[in-house]
Amino acid sequence: MGWRFAVSTLGMPGVPVREAARTALAHGCEGLELRVHPDEEVHWGLSGHAADRVRSFLADQGLAIAALAGYAKVAAPGADEPVVDELKALIGLAHRIGAPAVRVFPGGDGDARPRIGAVLGDLRDAGVRLLVETHDSHPTGAAALDLVAGFGEPDLAAVLWDAVHPWRAGEAPAVTREVLGPYLGYFQVKDAVSLEDPTPVPPGEGAVPLGECGELLRSWSGWVSLEWEKAWYPAIAPVETPLRTAAAWFGRYAPR
Repeated sequence: MGWRFAVSTLGMPGVPVREAARTALAHGCEGLELRVHPDEEVHWGLSGHAADRVRSFLADQGLAIAALAGYAKVAAPGADEPVVDELKALIGLAHRIGAPAVRVFPGGDGDARPRIGAVLGDLRDAGVRLLVETHDSHPTGAAALDLVAGFGEPDLAAVLWDAVHPWRAGEAPAVTREVLGPYLGYFQVKDAVSLEDPTPVPPGEGAVPLGECGELLRSWSGWVSLEWEKAWYPAIAPVETPLRTAAAWFGRYAPR
């Protein structure tokens, strides 16, 4: 499979899928990572017919759906049932809309095992992979791996490596790559001003060692997606600016 290049619609907050697709195609993307959020066209509760329209439109444009970026927190404190319900809803939407994976967050120090265990059958039946991002309470590869490795099924439950969070938490890219092994399911290319300042900057213009990441990933196959956090940092540049530098990074390091 090699690498496949995508962009997250987090970088285009409120923009219709049709317009996001034009931006993606203009910069050589093969796919879209669709943010699932009440403010977006793709959201919880999207009707089956609406999901079918999105799926058909993107297929007609020659764009794949790389993943759904959901906000479920598998290790959030509290009862299991609301988390399981949210996971099941995301998996069902992914299956209907044609997404191979769903991104979720750790979100705390609760026990993720019963939540993930409760949806393994749903993941298997839907042909969807759960990706726990290196984020918040579990920012390193080692910490995120802890939430999924016990199931021994990396094709169903794996880790999304966000380039910024492990590095900011003190885990070198070589360590992240090594500890994740077969559980590395997805890579988000992104950059930040510095260890102290996580403000996004276009890939290659900040302090994240993206060159090292690129070299380490040459033997890996999967989706590489630009996550540009325009929804959270509205003053940063439009997504077209980082997409150009992300595409250049991709072209430099993608295995031939």
